[in-house]
Amino acid sequence: MSMKRLRRLVLAFALVLGVGGLLSGCTNVTHRANTQDTWQTIQKRKSVVIGLDDTFVPMGFRQKSGKLVGYDIDLARAVFKLYGIKADFQSIDWSMNATELHNGTIDLIWNGYSITPARKKQVAFSDVYLNNDQVLVTLKKNHIKSFADMTGKSLGAQNGSSGYTDIDTYPKLLKNRIKGHSAIPYDQFTDAFIDLNVGRIQGLLIDSTYATYYIKHQKDPSAYRIINGGFPKEQFAAGMRKGDVTMRRKINAGLKRLAANGTLKQINQKWFGSDVDTPLLNGTK
Repeated sequence: MSMKRLRRLVLAFALVLGVGGLLSGCTNVTHRANTQDTWQTIQKRKSVVIGLDDTFVPMGFRQKSGKLVGYDIDLARAVFKLYGIKADFQSIDWSMNATELHNGTIDLIWNGYSITPARKKQVAFSDVYLNNDQVLVTLKKNHIKSFADMTGKSLGAQNGSSGYTDIDTYPKLLKNRIKGHSAIPYDQFTDAFIDLNVGRIQGLLIDSTYATYYIKHQKDPSAYRIINGGFPKEQFAAGMRKGDVTMRRKINAGLKRLAANGTLKQINQKWFGSDVDTPLLNGTK
């Protein structure tokens, strides 16, 4: 082997080792970030960054003025106010919420975030603060009164949502019936409702909290039908990195204090009236 070729091989080998070391270093940094307890850092800067889909009414959404409001906005702010910490909110691509969390772009996911087995592998959850259902929303003029009536019809769902996952997890309920045996994915439920209203889709699988609030605020709420079809009940909780054990403990303690002092009940009444299932007020977790 010539000296020139040998030098090329040595340089190539060194480059491979260098890239491998760099990738390994990035992996180690990410691992440390996800196992680190960041409460002291958050407490020192007196602010926490919460990721959300800012179109998810009534949990967290922007009014026409651009102001961010919602059930989870009020609840998160009330919890962190107990500790002298300001809750800041960052709009994210909902399908990338866990990635944003692990990259450190946000400190928490708090936006109608359902607990699922797949998500529990990636994040730690607070105590449950609200129960939820996946429901099918249709227009009454389409004469769809059950999941069976969706046979051959187009179904929409938000990409990255627990409902979108449920469609595949429980195929007998909707997947095996609907057109193409798959849901049309939407980045935002607002876009899905537009398509539902103009007939591009005939059904929309969505959180009951969103469906009830959204339909209530339409010009003609009586035009819609909400159908329960057997998907398991869901539980909303705040999601965080698994290393943030102190933050999890602080959030859980804060939720209990808000339940005890009447603040949680006030927030419930503001956004849902009396029609809401809150475990912390039911004496259960």
